[in-house]
Amino acid sequence: MPDLPRTPSFRLDGRRALVAGASSGIGLGAAVALAEAGAEVVMAARGAARLDAAIAAMAAAGLPATPLALDLADVAGMRATLADMPPFDVLVNSAGMAQHGPALETELAAFDTVTDANLRGAYFLAQTVARGLVAAGRPGSLITISSQMGHVGGIDRAVYCATKHAVEGFTKAMAIEWGPHGIRVNTIGPTFIVTPLTQVTFDNPERRAWVEDKIKLGRVGRVEDIMGAVQFLASDASALVTGTALMVDGGWTAD
Repeated sequence: MPDLPRTPSFRLDGRRALVAGASSGIGLGAAVALAEAGAEVVMAARGAARLDAAIAAMAAAGLPATPLALDLADVAGMRATLADMPPFDVLVNSAGMAQHGPALETELAAFDTVTDANLRGAYFLAQTVARGLVAAGRPGSLITISSQMGHVGGIDRAVYCATKHAVEGFTKAMAIEWGPHGIRVNTIGPTFIVTPLTQVTFDNPERRAWVEDKIKLGRVGRVEDIMGAVQFLASDASALVTGTALMVDGGWTAD
């Protein structure tokens, strides 16, 4: 009889995970998913009040987590904060923002604000966590919550699309460089997910109709749709996956 293969474990027991942008939405969902898989989770965000509420909700669900004040726009401060911490085996960066508007009307200040959060902050957070892993001689999984807009264009989203396309680019390059260290680097590309930050889009009937028409499965996304993808990319179940985007877009980019 042949030896049967066994599915690699999705468990994360004994691993440390950092989730940035963890106080709500996809970031909070990622923190829950990692904690459910047994990881020791550090939840990072800028806003202390919302972060404390998220930590309390986690604790009430039997999912302990540690809060961490972190502003990715302040790269020097972020580096200093993480320098004194043990290395993280898993990073999920869900921190980001958008200021949508016509490309003809983009102001320099808005461009810089979105770029600092979505690109500059994401790049240097991945670099900082990877440096810790390399110094410790440990493998790891670095995940950035990108977007379907990292692969296509969108109305009033020129700056946002620019940052997400750039995230997809540095993910591929980092995966090539850090592969020899056993560090995997991937993105998750959600479609429109219902969160407090996206509610303004769904409140606009014209925009909601545009979104629903583009999603082949016929519905917008929920935070829960992202959680399995996070567990997969963080765990040994994806041990040979790096430098790629896991699309959770309901078929938006299939065209």
